[in-house]
Amino acid sequence: MKSVTVSAEVAGTVWKIEVAVGDTVAPEQDLLILESMKMEIPATCAHGGVVREICVAQGEAVAEGQALLIIDGA
Repeated sequence: MKSVTVSAEVAGTVWKIEVAVGDTVAPEQDLLILESMKMEIPATCAHGGVVREICVAQGEAVAEGQALLIIDGA
């Protein structure tokens, strides 16, 4: 089973986590929302799969390129 790490495209704050560990997700589904410079930026995965790990917490500041989630079966 292939795993994919979803990383932050921009530096910002984790505004809202839309999924939980164990959830099955569809391609391009919003997984979490980052807030950066008053803009809401969704984090998605190009492939579907199952959420194995959430690497951040709501309200946490993240850097560009930081791991946000790990998706199995992507």
